[in-house]
Amino acid sequence: MVDPLSEEIAAIRDSVTRFMQTEVLPVMDGYEERAEFPRELVRKAGTAGFYGSVFPESVGGTAAGHLAAAVIVEEIARHDVRFVHTCNPQSGTCPTAIWLAGTDRQVSIFLPRLIGGELVGMMSLTEAGGGSDALGAMQTTARRDGDVYRLNGSKMWTTLGDECDAGILLAKTDPGAGSRGVTAFIVEPKKYPGYTAKPIGAMGLSKALRVAALYLDDFVVPVENRLGEEGDGFKIIMQVLQSGRVVVGAMALGIARACFDDAVRYANERVLRGSPIGRYQMIQSEIAEMAVAIEASSALIYQAAQYMDAGRATNRLASIAKYHASQTAKLCADKAQQIFGGYGLATEYRISRYKCYADLMVAGEGTVNVQKILIAEDALGYKPADRHHGRTGLRDLAHRGAA
Repeated sequence: MVDPLSEEIAAIRDSVTRFMQTEVLPVMDGYEERAEFPRELVRKAGTAGFYGSVFPESVGGTAAGHLAAAVIVEEIARHDVRFVHTCNPQSGTCPTAIWLAGTDRQVSIFLPRLIGGELVGMMSLTEAGGGSDALGAMQTTARRDGDVYRLNGSKMWTTLGDECDAGILLAKTDPGAGSRGVTAFIVEPKKYPGYTAKPIGAMGLSKALRVAALYLDDFVVPVENRLGEEGDGFKIIMQVLQSGRVVVGAMALGIARACFDDAVRYANERVLRGSPIGRYQMIQSEIAEMAVAIEASSALIYQAAQYMDAGRATNRLASIAKYHASQTAKLCADKAQQIFGGYGLATEYRISRYKCYADLMVAGEGTVNVQKILIAEDALGYKPADRHHGRTGLRDLAHRGAA
């Protein structure tokens, strides 16, 4: 396959490969067996700069850009799909929201420690009954009580919600205003009372890096931890999800590459009737379809990341890229499992795990159907996907050189 990356970004990718091979892969199974969160690995990844690509050096980032961030996430997923689920909370949704809408104080307190791996982050938006109208149907409320807000309600599918030190949580300060009544908060679950997290069991997913259901009972959030003004949650989350789709798309691309790598290796090693099974045309057909899908997804993901680096409107392209990459991950996982035959179900090989995570990719940062609606409404002229570009009043992630 052709490598379209610059020497600088290719070097970053190589450094991630070395980190995964020397720091993560030798110990990750142990964390998994103990069902223990790999906090030390998060700290090491943060120290290595893997969470700070899109943030300026003044807050501890590397200013390498969104393309570098996508490549980092892709490479981590290609080596260990479990550990990649530290990336969105540590380098994507949580710190991005704080950078876009936070005060100078909030940025200085939280951002360096999140992208440095000192604090574990999270983003909590989804609720049990929200579906595609996650903001409008939100039931979690935030009531002002002097110098604090008191949050009540529940959330679902919050990655690292049981481990986080600081995260972004959305709640309604004006329940009658639909999506326009949603406010974003920086929450500190270990510092204030009223927060309970219960891990959600999910077949085939990690026991060390979990998703959780959150229960909020007068959960205290200081007013100074409100992100933006009351009612700003909609514009903040729309901007965050745009970059988050590129991150999740890169995860899916890494999963696809891992499945492809394993399928090619197995097809060359497995001998049937005196020949590697890769010599058979049915296997070659599967390999070819995987290769084409991966090339197409990588082109879309990389282009979306480059658009973000250039400050161009990206919401439409990010949705297309995330949609295509999630489908590619599923296609490659399915075909790889078929090539492995019965061994595709065995825990001896990682393909069964990657198959489960490929299924997960269709939901993160908006389901497949949500992406289809956004793409179709844009194509039909009903609702331009990039209509909010340049009019949010938030910080610009493309201008990483300034704090």
